[in-house]
Amino acid sequence: MPPDHSQHDYLKRLPASYYRGAAWVHWTMTIQDRSRGWLDEAMHAAVREALLHTLVRYKLVCPAYTLMPDHAHFLWCGCSVESDQLKASSFFRRMWNEHLKSVDVALQKQGYDHVLLEKERNPEAFEDTCVYIMRNPEDAGFIDGWRDWKFSGSIVQGYPWLDLQKDDYWERFWEAYNSMREPEPVSYTHLTLP
Repeated sequence: MPPDHSQHDYLKRLPASYYRGAAWVHWTMTIQDRSRGWLDEAMHAAVREALLHTLVRYKLVCPAYTLMPDHAHFLWCGCSVESDQLKASSFFRRMWNEHLKSVDVALQKQGYDHVLLEKERNPEAFEDTCVYIMRNPEDAGFIDGWRDWKFSGSIVQGYPWLDLQKDDYWERFWEAYNSMREPEPVSYTHLTLP
């Protein structure tokens, strides 16, 4: 029997504008009741496919993600004024839940998010957030080093060779991300006609 969510409030969100455009958001999505047993290579492939479709559709990139036995972390970065991470999250979760039905589990009703603040958006702080995501399995004691976890990675559409395990990842990531970012629209409202 599915859990009764009627008595629970949703997590409070920031105003929708914080999730649009060039927003950078760390998403944590948890399996209902912290159920385990769903994570294997086939599910990892299904999540990557759903993630890729989400990223393309909503003009985002994912510099780091990690699937854990009972939850997952994703860092998404908007590349366009049309990027909308709330819609992207809903779309992605719907696709992922379709795959999870096959193993009789589901995601909790809402993911947790952390919109990166300006001080967290400089390259060093941003890279620290990615390292935190990638080290989750190591910190939980599942592996000795984060590079040994086979359920993590990065997806930047059109750049399949980007690999967090390579020393030149950050240089290549920033080059790819900057080439994908659409310029902010110019406002001409301040101009007056003669």
